[in-house]
Amino acid sequence: MMERSDDLQLFTDCAFVAFDQFARAPESRRCILEIFAALERPGVQREGPGSKLPVCQHLDTALAIEPGFPSLRRLIERFKGIEPQLEWRRRTSYDGSASENFVERHANAMIIGPGGLEQRMDVWIGVTLLAPNVRYPDHDHAPEEVYLVLSRGEFQQGEGDWFSPGIGGSFYNVPGIKHAMRSVNTPLFAFWALLAEC
Repeated sequence: MMERSDDLQLFTDCAFVAFDQFARAPESRRCILEIFAALERPGVQREGPGSKLPVCQHLDTALAIEPGFPSLRRLIERFKGIEPQLEWRRRTSYDGSASENFVERHANAMIIGPGGLEQRMDVWIGVTLLAPNVRYPDHDHAPEEVYLVLSRGEFQQGEGDWFSPGIGGSFYNVPGIKHAMRSVNTPLFAFWALLAEC
């Protein structure tokens, strides 16, 4: 039987508590419960060190949230425990909707899922980091998705207006919806969880 490392299990436990607290919409709750039920069965662990990109210099600022969010603070501490093992990557496909500074000023890391610390296809949990004043490109994907936002920043779904979830804000993306995000004058940091097809 496969086993999950202690650090990754502690992160996963804290992620469930935080998503469970802040993801309040019915479709978000259903999706989160399915994701974390699937995670009761560990996947194959990836060994070896991680890799950083220059934009990761903004991590400390992005993760310095104010007191008053105990579950988010615990999640951040557990994230810091696994972050050195993550492989931070740039998005390789994007269109003209991204800001001109996008390529060098963003990074994504898969925690659980393809290329993550735990290799699996059924569920994905990852993070996105944007330096200040960066627009992530419009994109879409088949899996449904729940965001948990840990910073200031703005998001868009479909043709709707930009909105600011705030720290602890959570929202749901239906399968296939076009969506995007942009940072303001501070870094943007958000977790995302996808319920993918096997």
